[in-house]
Amino acid sequence: MPANSKYLTSSGWQRFGKISAGILGGYLVAQTAHLALAAYLDHVVILITATFSLFIVWAVLIILAFLAKNPWKIWGLYLAISIVFSVFVYLAPPLATLPS
Repeated sequence: MPANSKYLTSSGWQRFGKISAGILGGYLVAQTAHLALAAYLDHVVILITATFSLFIVWAVLIILAFLAKNPWKIWGLYLAISIVFSVFVYLAPPLATLPS
């Protein structure tokens, strides 16, 4: 049975946008989310746990990028989320002042 033509109409740029948003943007969001958590919570535990949970979050974000209709909107969303998490990391108190 041949493939349905409505699923084969995406252009090369849209495919590239979804792949790059999923791989690069998803990794950026997952990494900054874990760094923001580590800045405010127990950083040793969060960074050790990140070795496993970062991959799971990244895989979910890749799937979400392919579910979006417009890859440039998902790129903008992933960049905006990453910037918010980066601001949280920047505004975090120094580790020396955190209780251990």
